[in-house]
Amino acid sequence: MRLRKWLLWGLGGTVLLLLAIQFVPYGRTHENPSVVAEPAWDSPATRDLAVRACYDCHSNETVWPWYSNVAPMAWFIQHDVDEGRARLNFSDWSPRAGEEAAEVVREGEMPPAYYTWMHSSARFSNDEQAELARGLQATVAGS
Repeated sequence: MRLRKWLLWGLGGTVLLLLAIQFVPYGRTHENPSVVAEPAWDSPATRDLAVRACYDCHSNETVWPWYSNVAPMAWFIQHDVDEGRARLNFSDWSPRAGEEAAEVVREGEMPPAYYTWMHSSARFSNDEQAELARGLQATVAGS
């Protein structure tokens, strides 16, 4: 009986905590600034692959899913988008920032596994991954 009481208190506390964190304002801004300059893509296929796997965090054209409004997921997503745009932003293109992109795609570091778990369209075959890496390299070289 005592264990059951503790479990109920723990569950109630968890629910109250989850409700309380909804009032933390961080992570719900969901701004998509204007597109300033997009890369001169080497091909439409490269752009399509980048949109599928990269644009949600690395552009000003983020698609904000419903769960991006629910803490604590909102915090993680906002952080990833802020960090992604700071490192590489396809909507405010700088060839210097794009130099590393092909390498991290080639090495399988991007897109991250937790992103592809939630976004099946970002799961690439080995050929698609290699094609995106080649296309990013060619895009950077042509810029």
